Formats: sequence, C-alpha cells, structure tokens
Amino acid sequence: MKVGLLGGSFDPAHAGHVHITREALRRFGLDRVWWLVSPGNPLKARQPAPMAQRLAHARALMQHPRVQITDLEARLGTRFTAATLRKLRAIYPGVRFVWLMGADNLVQFHRWDHWEEIMQTVPVGVLARPGWGVKGRLGRAARVYGSDRVSEGAAGDLGDIPAPAWCLADVPLNDLSSTEIRARGQWAR
Repeated sequence: MKVGLLGGSFDPAHAGHVHITREALRRFGLDRVWWLVSPGNPLKARQPAPMAQRLAHARALMQHPRVQITDLEARLGTRFTAATLRKLRAIYPGVRFVWLMGADNLVQFHRWDHWEEIMQTVPVGVLARPGWGVKGRLGRAARVYGSDRVSEGAAGDLGDIPAPAWCLADVPLNDLSSTEIRARGQWAR
C-alpha cells in the first residue's frame, strides 16, 4: 500500500487542496492520500481555527473514496512532520508513505524541524504551485538533494523508490490559498 500524506492546517481547506490531492493520486501512483489536519503550524505565529471546524469543512469538501481526512497528529501527540513520520512508520510498518507538499513549501523546507530526516525517511512528492516552481527547484532542499530528484516520467513509481527521492510534478495550476480566503473574510472562525 502506498499512502500519500498531505499535512497542513487546512485553515480552511479549499479546491486547491482537492486539486493537488487528485493530481498526487494520479501522478505518484498512490493507493490512498491521508490529509493530516495539524493542530497548528510551528512556523506560523497565528493559530488556526478550531480542529473540529477545520476537519468538518475538509471532510465536506474532499469527497473521494481513496482520501481520508484525519486528525492523526493530534491523536499521536506530534507537532512536527519528522516525529509524525516516525510514529506512522512504527504503527504501519507495511505501508510505503510519500510526503506530499506544494512547491511553495519546498522553498522553505530546510526550515522544518529535522527536514533532512524527512528526506532520508520517505520519498517526497512536490506539486507545482503558481509562481513557486522555479523557486522550489532553486531552494536549499532541492539543491542539497538534487541528485535524488526523480524525473516526472518515473513519478508513478515514487512510492517504490527508496528515500531519499523526490519529484516535482508540473500539474495544472490552481492559485487558491487559505491565506487569501481568510483575508477576504470567507472563512469564519
């Protein structure tokens, strides 16, 4: 079983998340995608809307038989991706996990707690975001792990390739962002 993990505050979840999830299922040959709705983002000072509200909204929005909306990080008691991956791999030893992120996150990935451990632990599937593809390719993580980049032609095998391995998939772009939705007042807390 190959499971893609898409983490984030989902504050709020939106059509862009749905879009990259569907693309990830198709492009990276995944059996499932789990949305890991996080208790909070350690890199952001502002705390998100209540977990129950974000989960309910995400579940109403992302209706797909191969996608599960979870509060696993809250239940596992983890706050950082590397710790979450350690626990998930221990609980599900037969599952091949692939970490999923937008190219905007690849730019600042080197700021994540134990980011190199993440790269060494699971393959990483990166999905293009408007204005971030080139920046992502030039980011520190992409440079450090440049020789471990998997071509788009081999992206469907990403879950079977031992880490470190990462692929940046150029997908049709969707410019929605949670930040803009909140700024327009379209997400009531």
